[in-house]
Amino acid sequence: MEKESRKIVGNPALLLVDPQKGIYKAPGGYAEGEVEASVAALGRVLKAAREAGMPVIFFQEIHRKEMVDYGRELDGTENIHCLEGSEYIDIIDSLQPVDGEFTNMKRRYSCFFGTDLDILLRGLNVQTLIMGGYYTDVCVHYTAVDAHQHDYYIRVLHDGCLGSSNEAHQASLNAMTYLQHASRTNSDEMVPVIEAWGQARKASV
Repeated sequence: MEKESRKIVGNPALLLVDPQKGIYKAPGGYAEGEVEASVAALGRVLKAAREAGMPVIFFQEIHRKEMVDYGRELDGTENIHCLEGSEYIDIIDSLQPVDGEFTNMKRRYSCFFGTDLDILLRGLNVQTLIMGGYYTDVCVHYTAVDAHQHDYYIRVLHDGCLGSSNEAHQASLNAMTYLQHASRTNSDEMVPVIEAWGQARKASV
């Protein structure tokens, strides 16, 4: 079977996975400029999606201050993070949602786990998820895997993600590309694709 191209299949949505201020405290030791570059890439795609009339969905990882909902999340390298009331759970200023966009929170890595994301996507009649956020090897990766297993097409913005380390970032991008070859993309490639989709959408109305 011929592999699909890196275009939008059916109806798309932009999914921003945990674009939260805690990324500036990344365990990978990223310099601020590297974080800003990934945020800028997400901003370019977000702007294009808004202008095209594409649904936009934001997720935040938030844990109760009593810390009763971490489960096994602290058994590995991660320390206590994303506690409610912390400034680090807030969405990055330049990526703030606007009226009409969808926001949700999660207690686990995947945006699908214990949330209504699949119900929302089916209500919006979405087939393709354009994704970016933090961290590549954690929440982005697990969300992409679940999207794949729910039969969505995925397009992962490689320049709109950062991992817990550079090595983990690349390994997870490779793993996601293994699942769907056409998932490998970036902001420069996706912006004109989104613009073309938006033009076709407006022409059909």
